[in-house]
Formats: sequence, structure tokens, C-alpha cells
Amino acid sequence: MARRQVSARDVAELAGVSRTAVSRAFTPGASVSAKTRAKIEAAAAELGYHVNHLARGLITAQTGLVALIAAELHTPFRAAMLAALSESLQAAGRLGLLINTDRSDESVARALRQAIAYRTDAAIVLSGMPESALAETCLRNGMRLVLINRDEAGPGTTMIRLGDAEAGRQAFAALAAAGCQRLALAHSRAGTPSLAARAEGFRAAAAEAGRTLTEACDGPTSYQTGLDLGSRLLTRPDRPDGIFCATDLIAFGVIDAARHRFGLDVPGDVSVIGFDDVEQAGWEGYALTTFRQPVEEIARQAVASLDAGAPEEAQRITLPVPMVWRRSVRQPPR
Repeated sequence: MARRQVSARDVAELAGVSRTAVSRAFTPGASVSAKTRAKIEAAAAELGYHVNHLARGLITAQTGLVALIAAELHTPFRAAMLAALSESLQAAGRLGLLINTDRSDESVARALRQAIAYRTDAAIVLSGMPESALAETCLRNGMRLVLINRDEAGPGTTMIRLGDAEAGRQAFAALAAAGCQRLALAHSRAGTPSLAARAEGFRAAAAEAGRTLTEACDGPTSYQTGLDLGSRLLTRPDRPDGIFCATDLIAFGVIDAARHRFGLDVPGDVSVIGFDDVEQAGWEGYALTTFRQPVEEIARQAVASLDAGAPEEAQRITLPVPMVWRRSVRQPPR
């Protein structure tokens, strides 16, 4: 037979106080005398009592739960982003509920319905795009919606984006300044708004400078995709000597293809720029020049927006993406 869970009434009986006094003792800011609080805490410790926040949430309509909806949890950037979000949520007295999805909008829709069913206070979406009708359903159920690196936020939704297009332009300028003559763009078929903006910024800067680009696009956003795209680019008769990769993972694959499949020097024969600045980008084996996603600031802004109240219109927050110079781009010619 399953044991009955210790209740607040059990604590009240052992401490010789009212059930209301127990509730006040475990409610931040509630009034209760020091002597009464000490008796209640001693009784709770003896019985092993813990406050049932889910039950309290049903009464107050605030569970403290925030759904974190994401795909590709194994990738370095996603892992770092989820760690920062969970830490920020816990510091704010909230708890993250991770829902693993694939990249499809359908899986995100299922995840949001799960979040509504569990009465989460909010959902932070890192993958896929919820339909506007579903976003409205979230709002009608009192659930805040925060989109990170997504697009087309609806009323009452907060969208946190980066200066992706400007980073693409800066990547072109850096490779051109390094003396690279044959430039290339390597990206996946994920097609997210952030990846698309980086690529478009790079293309636009090249067009304005009258430069022709070679472009390779295929597969998921992964190391293997970078290895395949690098092999494809570096076997061309007009082999590129400067490559902008839409993510660090793709850049790692491109660098390894250059060095280990073709015996090329990075950056002597080919310069490579990535995007994300994951931990591995700083490893000696890569020393990758890249753009740093401000993970901690993204998490801070996302969690802060949950306490600000739902905006009447879509709230758009754009954060800068600083360039981190390492050794994968050759020094500009003097």
C-alpha cells in the first residue's frame, strides 16, 4: 500500500497550531511570529513535510513552471542555452519543464498543448514556430510566450532576436579584409529565421561589393554536414579561400575536412568563420573566429519578460552579436 503524503494538517497537529498558520509560515512575506514559525519548521522537519507547489498553483493560478521547448538538445549551443535558462529561472523562483521536440512546427504545437495541460505559467520556445492561433490559445489560458531566435511574434508574445544579418555582413568584411578572393557560404537546410538572416547578410554584403559567392547548403545543422559541405567546396576547381559557416558545428566540420582530408592549412590556405562561440570554438584544435551568442543575456531577458506582464503588441528585443577573433582567419595583408 502506498504511503500517504505528509500534509500541512499533519504539521499543524504536531506543532499545535492552525492549518492557516502553517500556510503562512511557508508563504514568503506572510505574517507569522518567530516562535510559531520555529515550532512549525521543527514539526515539518520531523515529518519530512514539503510544500506542494503544484497544489498551491491550482489555487493561485501560478504554478511557477515554465516550459522550455527545444530540439537538438545534444548540440553544444542548445545545451548552453538551456543551462542558462534553467539557472535564470531557478534564481527567479521558477522551475523549467523541458519538452524535447524535433524541428517541425507540428511537434512544437504538441509541446505547447502539453505545456497548457500542465498549467505552466509560460513557454520559452527555442525550436520551431507555433501557429498564431495556438499562440492566442496560450494567451487565453494565461500563459506567456517567449520566442528565442524565432520570427513573426504575435500579440502578447516576446521575441528575442540577434543581429544575425549584421553579423553576416561583418563576416564578409572580415574575410575580404584578410585578402580572401574566392568566398563561400556554408549552411544547413534547417531554414530557421536566424540562419537565414546570417546567410542573407553575407550575400547582401558580397553583392554590394560586386563579389561572386560559392554557396553550399545541405543537411541538418551538424558537424557531419560541415564535413560534407567542406569536402564539396574544397574539391571545386575554384576552391574557396574564405568560408563563412552559419554555425560553429558546421565550421568545425569544414576545418577538419580542410586539414585532414585535403592537407590544407587553416588559415593559410583557407580562412573560416563560424557563429555561436560554443565552448569548443576556443579549443586549441580549432581556435575559431566566430560570433558570440550572448547566452546569459538572452536568458536574463527571457526570464525578466515573464514578470513584466504580457505586452499588448508583440515585443521584439534585438541583441548585438560581438565578433570573437581567434586564429582561423589569416592576418590582413599589410
